[in-house]
Amino acid sequence: MVSREQKRAAMYKKLQLLRSVTNSHAHSKTSIILDASKYIEELKQKVEQLNQEVAMAQNSSNEQIPMPVVRVEAKEKGFLINVLTESSCPGLLVFILEAFEELGLDVLQARVSCSSSFHLEAIGGKENTQGLVEHVDAQVVKQAVLRAIENWNESSEQE
Repeated sequence: MVSREQKRAAMYKKLQLLRSVTNSHAHSKTSIILDASKYIEELKQKVEQLNQEVAMAQNSSNEQIPMPVVRVEAKEKGFLINVLTESSCPGLLVFILEAFEELGLDVLQARVSCSSSFHLEAIGGKENTQGLVEHVDAQVVKQAVLRAIENWNESSEQE
């Protein structure tokens, strides 16, 4: 039968392994697990980002209008969004801003270029009744922007 100390030693080894894999500097079990959770979320975002880039590469090889690459990062207060594509995409900015409006998001700062390619970099958030910026779920924002891009794509194909 396994003793309590052997179980504790095994748990300690596993926590230390988890701590080293996630580059955590935490010492408590709870903090190590929270750091690991954040690390997993970052990895999920990177996988999604790579999947989008692969899809974009496949689309461009089919000589279609390449779908923009969308990256959304949650910040302490609000979010940072990047939308990139190789073509100019006239009208896309309007669709994206309408998606923000539907979510009740405010654009706090933005930089847009759409001459030979389309590039949007924006910092945004959602203000509560006290005027403070609330935390925004990056996945919700990303899905809304992707829907806006699909709507733009459908409307531009009809023209």
